[in-house]
Amino acid sequence: MVYAAYLHARTTAGWRGRNAAILALVGTATLWFNFIGINYFSSSSQHSYAQSAPVISER
Repeated sequence: MVYAAYLHARTTAGWRGRNAAILALVGTATLWFNFIGINYFSSSSQHSYAQSAPVISER
């Protein structure tokens, strides 16, 4: 959503320079938080792939 706002601001409002750079940095920080922060520092997840897989024993 942040990058969509960035692209929208650049095309419609003509944001250039400092304002566009700040919005791009906010987008980058949001991306890093979602990749690293949520996966490593969250204790609960609503996604099935994040839960531990059951152990299957071979015979």
